Amino acid sequence: MRTSLVFAMASSLGLLATQSALAAESADSNSMSRGAYIARTADCTACHTTDESKPFAGGLAMPTPMGDIYSTNITPDKSTGIGNYSLEDFTRVLREGVDKGGDHLYPAMPYTAYTKMSDSDIKALYDYFMNEVKPVNAPNQESDIPWPLSMRWPLMAWNWMFLDKGVYQADEQKSDAWNRGAYLVQGATHCSTCHTPRGLAMQEKGTDETEKGFLSGADLGGWHAFNITNDKAAGLGSWSDEDIVQYLKTGSVKGKAQAAGPMGEAVEHSFRFMSDSDLHAIATYLRSVPAVDDGKTMETSRFTQGEPVAVDMVVRGQDPEKAMDSSPGAELFMGNCATCHAADGSGSPDGYYPSLYHNSVVGTTHLDNLTRVILEGVHRENNHGELFMPAFGESLTDEQVATLVNFLTSTFGNPEATTTAEAVGKLRSKD
Repeated sequence: MRTSLVFAMASSLGLLATQSALAAESADSNSMSRGAYIARTADCTACHTTDESKPFAGGLAMPTPMGDIYSTNITPDKSTGIGNYSLEDFTRVLREGVDKGGDHLYPAMPYTAYTKMSDSDIKALYDYFMNEVKPVNAPNQESDIPWPLSMRWPLMAWNWMFLDKGVYQADEQKSDAWNRGAYLVQGATHCSTCHTPRGLAMQEKGTDETEKGFLSGADLGGWHAFNITNDKAAGLGSWSDEDIVQYLKTGSVKGKAQAAGPMGEAVEHSFRFMSDSDLHAIATYLRSVPAVDDGKTMETSRFTQGEPVAVDMVVRGQDPEKAMDSSPGAELFMGNCATCHAADGSGSPDGYYPSLYHNSVVGTTHLDNLTRVILEGVHRENNHGELFMPAFGESLTDEQVATLVNFLTSTFGNPEATTTAEAVGKLRSKD
């Protein structure tokens, strides 16, 4: 990607012009400033807003193996926020993960991705926070990590080993759309933060399409971020560009997948506000990421597993032997799920209540997401209104949730995927 310095600089200037035009187009179409649009693409609100009446005041607890850390106040309040930050201070945070006082940030703040953002985008973002965000006096909370593990100096060594500083450099062999998509995915939208597996030091195992493992899926915070490489069975290889754009814009593709948990939040707070041209650019780039399989031989993808099964007939005893074997899970399904998802698992005709077969979360071997959706429900907004599924964590025991999950996967999804009451209990503790 890096040829001669002159050519690279010329390519970068062309990319920045394209980025600026696209961002300006997006800002106009969405009635927001360019800086506000960039804040949306970077999804700053996901980590820095815990109270909607106090945007960007911080306070979100983020678990680490050593203890919880808390997001900081990034409003322009001068005593508790970033009101005294210069543009250079702000840039150093995004590019190097070092705050105004010289303290190194934990890489839970995705500066490893933001480092690729252009100077003009960072300045627009800075102007947005300083001039459009309301100051909120909200003191930052110290981490729960005990001393001496809480010392920050080892992060200097971590950055030396794993932080690849530098603005994104355009690949002159690729199209403008591909480069724009690469710039967004690798940088502001920081897809790799969740979707790339991590090493022993919690470093991402890949930062772009040239490194194996990049975007191949990872477990993080009790959720599984799926493989989004071009693999047809485990990844997005069977999706069209339009499928990817629709998923990012709405969080739902009928017969394939629905977004919940952190991905649902990313759709709600970030992707649905992005321009169609940016979403198509992301799709263009993702479709080019080399396929990474999950190490298993799969005849069908997780999106095509299962078929409709008339569970109500099973419960009514028209097949006594099957009813006897499946009764506990079938009864839980009929009592808690069938009203919305239909007795045969087909969902509602308009897709508001999704089908349970040909559904990625039921057809996968990673059951954390399905379990947490049952425990916590779903409540998010898209551009067409609210999506809602009630939480069953208070009404169902760990044993019942495990029984229901196993019934759903064996009936409508991947019969090889099973869970236990113990596994449910561990996920419940993360709520």
